[in-house]
Amino acid sequence: MELPGGVVVWAITHHDALQRLLADPRIGKDPRLWNEFREGRLPADWPLRSFVTVPGMVTADGEDHRRLRGLVSQAFTPRRIAELQPRIERLTDELLTAVAGLQGPFDLRAHFAYPLPMQVIGELLGLDPSQQDELHVLSDTLVSSSATAERAAAANQGLFALLGSVVAAKREQPGEDLTTALIAAREADDRLTEIELVGTMLLMLIAGHETTLNLITNAVRALLAHPEQLRLVLDGEVGWAAVVEETLRYDSPVGQFPLRYAAEPIEVGGVLIRAGEAILASYAAVGRDEGHYPEADRFDLTRAQTRHLSLGHGPHFCLGAGLARLEAETALRELFGRYPGLALAEGKPAPVPLPSFIGNSVRQLYVTV
Repeated sequence: MELPGGVVVWAITHHDALQRLLADPRIGKDPRLWNEFREGRLPADWPLRSFVTVPGMVTADGEDHRRLRGLVSQAFTPRRIAELQPRIERLTDELLTAVAGLQGPFDLRAHFAYPLPMQVIGELLGLDPSQQDELHVLSDTLVSSSATAERAAAANQGLFALLGSVVAAKREQPGEDLTTALIAAREADDRLTEIELVGTMLLMLIAGHETTLNLITNAVRALLAHPEQLRLVLDGEVGWAAVVEETLRYDSPVGQFPLRYAAEPIEVGGVLIRAGEAILASYAAVGRDEGHYPEADRFDLTRAQTRHLSLGHGPHFCLGAGLARLEAETALRELFGRYPGLALAEGKPAPVPLPSFIGNSVRQLYVTV
């Protein structure tokens, strides 16, 4: 598969093959394994260069990955996530009250699906609410495969500068947040470098709101397009957890995630991936794999086979999966509980896909209550 900028990679589009590869120790995330990067052949102006080389968990392997993951894992234990539920419910209620005051159709993505996870991860990181919109715009650009190399580089620099200022402020005035905890870990025993600290914050920011934003948007869109499935939930025949899991499979919030690299030759489905070649996890395609899911193109909340790979698998399984599920279930339950007659707005343009092969959703979703 050819990515923007002419970079060629292997795209894994079948469920069983991707599941095996995600747990295969011969596959790594360190870009130094990649021939193009190691040999200096990756174009300097490649739009996704910053995204695939940012220091942190997403580009670390082995002991480095376990070290970095361990530093933030305590913020995402089942107990800590359960403690966030009352706050998530209050934020959801506030947002639904706010949209009730909007006149006419409104963009559910912008006014509800985005601010909920952004405020949650912002509070976990100790971000100033005034910084959140700018951080969202910059992170959107960083994961956009349609951004120019100049815009992507500027977004990367902007994100590191802004998050670096957050670190500086937390050093002056520590708080009860993840950023303060990371600073303490760095200064106590030098368990992470300064650039790893900011890189870890960047990963938490992007993964902590972009994925859930897409998940909530995609779930509402799927339910409104399949009223018979929505009726099953409203009548109590299936739960909201089923909506979240089927949405993750049917319309994965991450379309394709770059990149992994073969540390040695690996055969996949009779095809040889040579050492140093890049691999793309095609989560959206895998969720529609007819060889694994019967009638894969059908949105079905009563589906027997519900396991999916949209939150990853193996050592890089999404650390915030529990939080994303809690946020999405709460958002959907409260949204349709308050507005069971929610409908797509008439007279508005059809939803347009995001300009990214990484994020998988639509730019706007206009609805009316």
